[in-house]
Order: sequence, then structure tokens, then C-alpha cells
Amino acid sequence: MSAANGAAMAYAGLTAGAAHLVEAFGSEEVRATFHEPMVAGRWSGTMALTEPHAGSSLADVRTTATPMPSEPGRYLVRGNKVFISGGDQDFTENIVHLALGRIDGAPAGIKGISLFAVPRLRPQDGRLVDNDCSSAGVFHKMGWRGIPSIALNFGERGECVGWLVGAPHQGLSHMFQMMNEARLMVGMNGVATASAAYHESLEYARTRPQGRPLASRDPRSPQVPIVEHADVRRMLLKQKAIVEGGLCLLAECARLADFLRHGPEEDRERCRMLLDLLTPVAKSFPAESGFTSNALAVQVHGGYGYTAEYLPEAWLRDQKLNSIHEGTTGIQSLDLLGRKVVAGGGEALRALAAQFTAVEATAEERTALSNALERIGATTLQLAQRGMAGDRDGMLAHSADYLEAFSVAVVAWQWARMAAAARRGLERDRASASADFYRGKIAAARWFFANELVRVPALCEICLTDTSFVEARPDWF
Repeated sequence: MSAANGAAMAYAGLTAGAAHLVEAFGSEEVRATFHEPMVAGRWSGTMALTEPHAGSSLADVRTTATPMPSEPGRYLVRGNKVFISGGDQDFTENIVHLALGRIDGAPAGIKGISLFAVPRLRPQDGRLVDNDCSSAGVFHKMGWRGIPSIALNFGERGECVGWLVGAPHQGLSHMFQMMNEARLMVGMNGVATASAAYHESLEYARTRPQGRPLASRDPRSPQVPIVEHADVRRMLLKQKAIVEGGLCLLAECARLADFLRHGPEEDRERCRMLLDLLTPVAKSFPAESGFTSNALAVQVHGGYGYTAEYLPEAWLRDQKLNSIHEGTTGIQSLDLLGRKVVAGGGEALRALAAQFTAVEATAEERTALSNALERIGATTLQLAQRGMAGDRDGMLAHSADYLEAFSVAVVAWQWARMAAAARRGLERDRASASADFYRGKIAAARWFFANELVRVPALCEICLTDTSFVEARPDWF
């Protein structure tokens, strides 16, 4: 994925999400003012959440909003935001920042956060005027050069007007509708970045001659393409398993989102539970395992991969951001273990287990999936019991390891589905040009079960027994 394509995807996703929030929660004035130009693409949108002192701790947001008595629904906004993707640019005529802030007198913590539409240029008397919303600087990122990351100042002159979106003090819950969509977008960015690198390394491996087969004893024999070497095929198959497993998971999330909005009424709650449960995985697996895949692309290219003359090094830098923005991997893991899997007494986890049970698979695959899910279920129960007993550290300290185990099991489920489809295709088209495609799918599924799914018991054991960094004191470092 090029920087330009990534930027276009990010701008489109942010603007669509912001427009959706305006349409869903905005007053009649807010919808009339902002929705149409955003949907038309004349105005772009951002999420303005993060502040310099708070980072991901949104409970500590300090941006203030003072009611304008003469203009109901409008507020004078003052504060500072950082890491705002697309926070300033000149290819749309206006930018609407969906910003979190506190109305004067609001409660402390997340219960006092409201959501505001703060445009760079304020509509006034049929024209756009300066809204006292200015760029304080650009962050110089290690990757993702196609979209700027901006520090913003609101209300330095006391003239920044924001429109309340939704109910007062409900800003975080409103914003999370956009945030969850953005997290799926990040997952797709991660898959796309890993995919581009995989196909680049595959082409390089097929065309780069180097060395001879291990069985060859003649130094005068022709060199072979490096794809003929087993270790290179190991790296390529690992990349393929990560990329296509992640893509299949994102497709499943898209299917659930469609059924949630358009499917049978009686099935929508199940789809909502499953989508909520899978979103942290769909965001983090393509980012974390995708980074591994991108690093393998550099490795396949050897010394050339470490140079800017070849593209994998740029994609490696781009990939790293996907594990950070829209909620770090650590935050995704806390969301999964601290909220999603225990919500409703584990109802969503039971719904997922039903999906695992229903999958078409070989006896060996079915047993492996069943064992992995059983181990995850038992681990979840023990960790939840710790939390209910008041031991929050005992429950959540290893949430990142829990997320990794959970992600591996979920992606193995996707690979079981793809392998079943590939076996059906191979049975039907064994002599066709598609046969190698199907064989490649089956090989990648075998790799994932043999190399990744087997890690689930060890990760679960770590979640339950390792207290090394929990007990370590800050001075020890």
C-alpha cells in the first residue's frame, strides 16, 4: 500500500466516521451545517481526542467548553490536542474536528466528557470565517508520510466555537461508534501494508538467483531463485498465513457489520456481540503480526531490504503505527479481557464458541480448535474470578498475552474455514489453473495450526502464573 493510498484511506475513513456521528447524534442545526459538505467530500473530518498531558487517558481531558447563552448548542472551546491525523491540510475547503471536551462544571473523569464539532473555518452569514482553531506544529513521523499528524490549539483568542454533538457528558460513548469503525480501518491498513510487503518479497524471491540446492555438489551448476531454499519458503508461508488470515478476519467483521444493520432482526444482537468481541483482535492482530510479516519481507530481501532503494523498509515503518494509533495493543487487550469477554457473563464468548464448533474442518483441525478454545475459556474464567475478588492486577496484568492467545485462536478459526473451502475447490478443480492457489491455502492453514495455534496453551499458562513484572518495583529497572 503506497503512502498516497494509505492517506486516502485514512482521510476517507475519518471523514465518513465523523459524518456518521454528525448524522446520528447531531442536532438539526449540526446536521444541516456539517453533514452534507462532509458526505460530499468538500469538508474532511478528524478525531480530536488526545491531549499532550493525557495520551490515551481520556479521563484526563482538559479541553473546556463554555456555553454561549445567545447561541444554544454552541460553546466556546479552549484546549490543546495532539497527534490529530489530517488535522491541517489544504485539499479540502474545511476540516471538522470531532473534539472531546468538558462543559463548564462537568463531572471529573470520563463521565464529564462531551463531544463537539469544531470546524477550522466557521460558517457565518453564508461564508466561512476563521474559527480560532490553529495548527501548533507537525509531528515528524517515522512512517505514514502521506497524512500529517498535527498539534492543534483551540481558542487562543477566545473565539473558537464548537457545536455540541449528542447529549452532554456522553461524548465518549458517542465517539466510540466512530472509534470502533476506525479500529477496523486500522486493521485493514495493517493487512494492506503486510500484503504489499508479502507480494513484493514473493516476487523478489521468485526472481532473485542466489545459491544452489543443498543436494547440489557442483559449484558450476546454475544458481536457483531463492524461493527454492526452504528457509525462504518458511518466511513466505508465514507472511501468507498472517496476511490472508488477517484479511479473512476483517472480511468476517465486515459481514457481521452488514448483518448488524441489515440482517434479520432476531440475529442482530448476536452479530453485535461477535463484532464487539472481534474488533480488538481485528485491530491488533494485523498490526502486531503484520509487523512480523513486514520484518520478514525485509529479511527475504536480505541486505537490499535494509536499504531505501527497495520498498519493504518503508512499509515496515508504516506498519508500526498500526499498533499505536486508535488505541494501542495494550488498550485493545484491556478492552478484550476487562470488558468484552466477561460482558453478560461471557455471552459473547459462548457465541464465538458456537462459531468454532460449527466450522467445517478436518478431525485434527477441529480437535486443535476445540482444545485451544477450551483452554482460553478456562483461563478467562480464572482471570475473571481474580477480578471479581478485587485482584485487578492478577486479572489484567497479562492482558496482552491473553489477547495474543485469543487472536491466534480466532485466526486459526478463519484458516480452518479457508482450508475447507480450498479442499472443496481442489476436489472440483484439481486439474485447473486454480489448483495451486488451493494448495497454497491448505499449506498456509497447516502452517498456522502447526506453528501458531500450538502456542495458545503456553500463553494461557503465562497469563495465570507469571508475576515477574507485576512484582518488579520501578527502582529495579
